[in-house]
Order: sequence, then C-alpha cells, then structure tokens
Amino acid sequence: MHLLNLGILAHVDAGKTSLTERLLHTAGVIDEVGSVDAGSTATDTLALERQRGITIKSAVVSFPLDGVTVNLIDTPGHPDFIAEVERVLGVLDGAVLVVSAVEGVQAQTRVLMRTLRRLRIPTLVFVNKIDRRGARDAAVLRQMDRRLGVPLVPTGTAAGLGTRAARFLPGLGPAALEALVDRDDGLLAAYLDGGVPAGRLHRSLAAQTRSGSVHPVYFGSAITGAGVPELIAGIERLLPRVAGDPHGPLSGTVFKIERGPAGEKAAYARLFSGTLRVRDRVAFGDGRRDTGEKGRVTALSVFGHGTDTTADSAGAGRIVKVWGLGAVRIGDALGIPPRPYEHHFAPPTLETVVVPGPGTDRRSLHLALTQLAEQDPLIGVRHDELRGETSVSLYGEVQKEVVQATLADEYGLAVTFRETTTLCIERPVGSGHAVEFNKKGDNPFLATVGLRVDAAPPGAGVAFRREVELGSMPYAFFKAVEDTVRETLGQGLHGWQVTDCTVTMTHSGYSPRQSHAHQRFDKSMSSTGYDFRGLTPLVLTEALRRAGTLVHEPVHRFRLEAPADTLGTLLPVLARLGAVPESTATHAAVCVLEGTVPAARVHALEQRLPGLTRGEGELETAFGHYAPVTRGTVPERPRTDHNPLNRKEYLLGFVRRVGEGGS
Repeated sequence: MHLLNLGILAHVDAGKTSLTERLLHTAGVIDEVGSVDAGSTATDTLALERQRGITIKSAVVSFPLDGVTVNLIDTPGHPDFIAEVERVLGVLDGAVLVVSAVEGVQAQTRVLMRTLRRLRIPTLVFVNKIDRRGARDAAVLRQMDRRLGVPLVPTGTAAGLGTRAARFLPGLGPAALEALVDRDDGLLAAYLDGGVPAGRLHRSLAAQTRSGSVHPVYFGSAITGAGVPELIAGIERLLPRVAGDPHGPLSGTVFKIERGPAGEKAAYARLFSGTLRVRDRVAFGDGRRDTGEKGRVTALSVFGHGTDTTADSAGAGRIVKVWGLGAVRIGDALGIPPRPYEHHFAPPTLETVVVPGPGTDRRSLHLALTQLAEQDPLIGVRHDELRGETSVSLYGEVQKEVVQATLADEYGLAVTFRETTTLCIERPVGSGHAVEFNKKGDNPFLATVGLRVDAAPPGAGVAFRREVELGSMPYAFFKAVEDTVRETLGQGLHGWQVTDCTVTMTHSGYSPRQSHAHQRFDKSMSSTGYDFRGLTPLVLTEALRRAGTLVHEPVHRFRLEAPADTLGTLLPVLARLGAVPESTATHAAVCVLEGTVPAARVHALEQRLPGLTRGEGELETAFGHYAPVTRGTVPERPRTDHNPLNRKEYLLGFVRRVGEGGS
C-alpha cells in the first residue's frame, strides 16, 4: 500500500475546505458534499468552526485513490491561525495551494507559497471558483507569475468562466512546454530535434513537480466539481509517495494535540521511520527539552477511508493518533528526532491580558488557558503571580474572539480582554560577563556560576555553551543552569524576551554531598539543584546588564494598491504612522506601494485606508523583521518573576518561596 500525506492550504475564503469536501465526495468517502455556510463539512468539526464558517484547527481525513491512500490535512486559511499551518508543514509529502479565480493572489497565498518553496514541498495549484461571477483564468495566471514569482505549468484552460457550466479543458500547451524545457536539458534536446512525445512531456512534468522545481496549475470549481477529477489525477501521478523504513528505529513528529470529552489527551503524529505499537514504551521530547520522558502507548488509531480506526500498530509513513503519552507536547519527537523543529512563520506579535468575568474563577481560567496553550503553544500563556493576571500572545483580533468563545463554550468561563499590545523582543548589544562563587561574598547559594552573554546575528535564537568540563560537577546541576538560563531569558532588562544571543557557562562549582556525623544528608552543607536555579538568574541578569540590551519592535512588510490619484493623500499618512515606502510603481490608474510599517500601526493603517482611497485600496501585510525602537519612550513590560534586577527584592522573594515549601 502506498501512502501520501497531503496538505490543503489557502488564503481564507479561497474555497479550501469546500475543495476538501469535493475530493472526499469524488473519492467516494462521503455521499454528499458538505457546505461551509451550512456548517456540514467533514473536517470543520468544532462548533465554533461551523458557526463562523472558517477552519480553526487542522483536521486529518483519508481517502483512497488507485493504489494510493491519501491522508489529507485541511488547514486554517485565516492568518490568525498560521501556527496550525506551521505544525502541519513538517509532516507533508505534498500540497495543494488553492487560489480564488475571483480574488486572485492574496496576502496569505504569497506567504504560503514562499514557505512551500523554501521547504521544497511538491505543490499543485488549484484555481478555484471558475463558476463565480468575475472569475478570470489568464489574468490570474499572469498575476500568480508576477506576485508569486515561481515556475508555473498550466495543465489546461478554463471555459465558460463565471457560469455554472464553467469547466476545465485539460492539455499541456506551449506555455507548459516552455516552463519545462527551461529545467530539463533532455526535453530541450528532444524539442530541438523535432518534437516532444506526450509521454516524455508528462514524465518531465512529474519529475520536476516531485522535486519542487515547478508547480502544475489546474482550474476548476469545488462547488460544481469542475476540474476536480483532473486535480485528483495530478495528485496521484505527480506527487511523491511516502518514503520510510518500517523496520528502522522509531522516529516521528507530533503536530497536533487534542483532548477528548473526558479530558484524555490524544497526540497526532507523523511516523517517518519504524513501527509504533500499542503498549510500546516511547521516548519523547523536543530535542532541546531533554526531559527523558517516556510514556506507554495505551491506544492507537490510523486514518483510512474517511475516518480513523483503531489499530495495534502503525508503520513509517502513517499519520497516527496516539493515547497514553500524558506529558507530550506539540513539536515533540517520538523516538529519534527526525529533524530539528523549526519555525516557518513569525511568532505572534500581539499580546493581551485575559480578564475574568463575574463568577469566573481565576484558577479555573488559568488551567483552561494552559490546556489551550497545550493545543497551540504559540498562545504563550504568561501568568503574573504578583498582579494575579494572565496574558496570552496572539496573531490577531479574530484569534482573540476565538479564544473568548472557546473558553465560554468548552469551559463555561466568561472573559473579556484588555487592549491588545505589541510584543517586542530584546537583543544584547555586546558582551557581558558575571560570576558568583560558592561561599564567597554575599552569595547565599551553595553554587558557583559564571555566565557570559554574547550578541548573535538576528534569527540565531538562543544557544547555550560550556567552557567548563562536563565532569566537573553532577550533570543535573549543569542541566539546572541551562534550563534556568532559558527561562530567565524570557524577561530581559526591559521585561521582553531576550533572543539572538549565546550564553556560555564560564565557571562552575558546588559543595559535595555532606552530612554531620551519623546523621542524614544535610541540605545546608551540600549543593542541590535549588542552589543553581536560585543563583543563575542573578548571574545572568548581571551579565545582561553589562552586555546591554536593545528593545526591538516587530515590523511588517506591506503592499498597498490604490488609485494613483490618491497617492498624494496616502504618503503623508504613511509617514505619520511610521511606514517607510521602499518602492512605488504605477500601472494605468493604479499605484502600488511596497515598504515597511511598525506592527503596532498596522491596525490604524487598515482603519484609515478606506477613507483615504475611496474604499478602493487593498493592503497586504506580513511580518518582516524586528527593528530597534528609535522613537519615543522605550517600551517596558511588567515583570512576572521575582525580579533578579533587584538583588534584595529577589532574595527576599526566594526566601519567602522556600519558607512556603518551595525548593
């Protein structure tokens, strides 16, 4: 049996979920095509998804083709839920990118195609809605060529555009030949020798598609079914089959977590190698988070013919649903990590405080938010014990509304939110070093810790190094230092997360296990993990202080289309919002501006745009980079820890926690 793990991706409202329904119906998995508007689709199973008519959580459903079982993963299209898409990308063998024949290339379309290209995921393009009024074929092709900037191979043309009778006429024409010969010298030679047999052309198309070099384009309608049989044929003939050794060591990736009605946790994972069996003890973790966690698989299911069914085992290539791994998280590897987990999209750049409504218990709210973060780690729950507040990080206002509705519907908790604020980061400016020695000075901890902080290039993240011998003290103490370093970097000198730096441990030391004569082990005489966890924030914060940090705010790239005669009105407003136009082009009566704008000003720009452009302006924005804050007051974020910036306050807080039973 051959397998293909296929993702369906698109900008919101391009018809992605409707196409999933049509594929399942054409394959004979469902008897009737569900409707997004009616809330009757197979993959939008959440009540909130049915109410809103949008996909919020990725869903897996399977259908058979001739000799191939396709595990189809329907992903959200709204940019607020890009984290769901990110987690799916790492488990795909191929993808279908859906583009609307009416709206054409949209902001999310470009983000998705760039990422698919970077990951070299073989991708077909389906231009949907050819039956809708205003549908275009050649114009959308030209727009995709211009705005996506990728090699496209038209596999046919559309006829009867804008009517219910619209249909797809398959055939590889001159445009397809031209795109393929550019990357196939053998095909070019055959063409120059007098002609290319149809079989040779199709073989070249398959080879170049599987390598991610070109992207076949189909036209059709998910509503009427036009073009869908040809798309299915393309999925079967052009996309690669799963590779993996079922007899090799176990290696898989968890990309989704959900909880059942009784609170039981189920993990969705792609297996790249080996075989997973019920009752197996499985190691899991994210590679960096060296937890040594293991869990016993209590139940297992695999996907086939539209649903998941229980199984005793599953081999390489499968997508499985696993029960029994209580502490597993999204991004964790099962067995041997298949590859380092990487973020394909920018992290959230917004944050808001969740305010409990009348009768809402704060502890219950914190537990509920923690469970939501378990299913979506980028929600980033942040609890401030000192102020009794909990905040969450977000991609946008729609996501905030979904969190609010989910808390109400699934947990019975009423909440509101404070005004959304922008999430900044801190980057070290230079190098800084600090050290505190065991039993010297005013160090109250039985530990020696020396740390140096060095600035690293943007995008480098955080690296931890050691210049001391690993055998110089118990490994658990080194682990306590590293874990505490990463935790402490969550709040820099201005309260923001510190990134793009290397932290090096330069000094280490401890008091060996001791006791008074004929007495038990004495903590007051011997070092414990508590000493290293307590001292590390003080040393690291002092090293950061000496290195210096600079607050950076998120900056978005924008593309703005507007009537050319409104340019004179637009430019002063853009300047006041801190936007920097980098290029201006005029096409007939339309001007196109591209540049950057602070993320904090995007919402204001969106609100002003209709009035400035007579309602004709179109704005696309996407995260670009972080830039130093150079204007106004440097933004500060309230601390939620015991403030190692203030030694006296920190030590008092630490003593208080120990007195309350912490260690």
